Amino acid sequence: MTTRVKRTFKFRFFPTDAQAAELSRTFGCVRKVYNMALAARTQAWARQERVNYNQTSAMLTAWKKSEELAYLAEVSSVPLQQALWHLQVAFTNFFGKRAKYPRFKSRKKSRRSAEYTTSGFRFRDGKLTLAKMSEPLDIVWSRPLPESVEPSTVTVSQDPAGRWFVSLLVEDPTVKPLPALGTAVGVDVGLTHLLTLSTGEKIANPRHERCDRVRLALAQRRLAKKAKGDGANRAKARRKVAKVHARIVDRRRDCLHKLTTRLVRENQTLVIEDLSVRNMVRNRSLSRAVSDAAWADFRMMLEYKAAWYGREVIAVDRWFPSSRLCSRCGTLQGKMPLDIREWTCACGMVHDRDVNAAKNLLAVGLAVSACGAGARPQREYSRTGQSATKQETPRREP
Repeated sequence: MTTRVKRTFKFRFFPTDAQAAELSRTFGCVRKVYNMALAARTQAWARQERVNYNQTSAMLTAWKKSEELAYLAEVSSVPLQQALWHLQVAFTNFFGKRAKYPRFKSRKKSRRSAEYTTSGFRFRDGKLTLAKMSEPLDIVWSRPLPESVEPSTVTVSQDPAGRWFVSLLVEDPTVKPLPALGTAVGVDVGLTHLLTLSTGEKIANPRHERCDRVRLALAQRRLAKKAKGDGANRAKARRKVAKVHARIVDRRRDCLHKLTTRLVRENQTLVIEDLSVRNMVRNRSLSRAVSDAAWADFRMMLEYKAAWYGREVIAVDRWFPSSRLCSRCGTLQGKMPLDIREWTCACGMVHDRDVNAAKNLLAVGLAVSACGAGARPQREYSRTGQSATKQETPRREP
């Protein structure tokens, strides 16, 4: 029996004034409950006591009955309970040393969202109606949902640009392993070319942020000139900056989705390099270009799509000298400055630096996979004592 994949479908919607007001109140109450529960658990932690979800749920019931917090009872109780569950998960990850200590939510900076479970919404005939609302949401169905599926969770959110979104979590029966292929490809990421494949194909880097850099800088200058505070003019200028950022993020995500889907459909095995992007963005000369390339997002999409469709992703250790190793005779070259994009081996083979790196990644990835040892990503510091960043730092980008 195959396990169905849980998948989120995100759509934009346009609420009425009454719906927008109700959702805004819900967002505020969710933030308030989360912060109060976090404060209560933090105070209990200082007293060397533990407070769990059931205790915070009892606190929520008491808060609703108080005169000061009676407004919490005016919104749906489902998102408030889900906020407590999210806090419980945050503490579970903290105690499991998978995350830092939970932080308080800010009214201006934190994500505005509310999560509804099955008891908090009604989905009938393609129309979604949330609790405390009399009319369904005006959703733009940009793509169809799988047939005969019912969402188990609905998340409503508003981004900094003022756009409203609804995310439906469903079990997608259409996601099944693809027919097995005998193809494999090595993928080398970069800045001049976003991807270089072992087949010799090079995919240009769209540089979405740099394309909108002038527009973004203008919007940011106008925001900086507005008087600080909660004024309407400053809020309008802030939304304009957020709209430019949203345009950049949307175009980047769309490009990465198309690339990763194509690679997964065309290849059975994909070999990539285990890069420490978090450390690479600490380099001030490169952080902007590396962030714009979104290598971490590329790897995340590649891995979960490969898991969906029965493909294999192999990550090769970042210290493997893929660029300096001849893919033909195996000779290791000495130091190779980054301005050298082509080089000739002693065997007479002329190499393109990036294509050669992709071929070497493919070879070592297949060799390790054939031995059955796997290619475990190395996320700590290397044995040489160097910082865990890419061995060959990309060239500085303007």
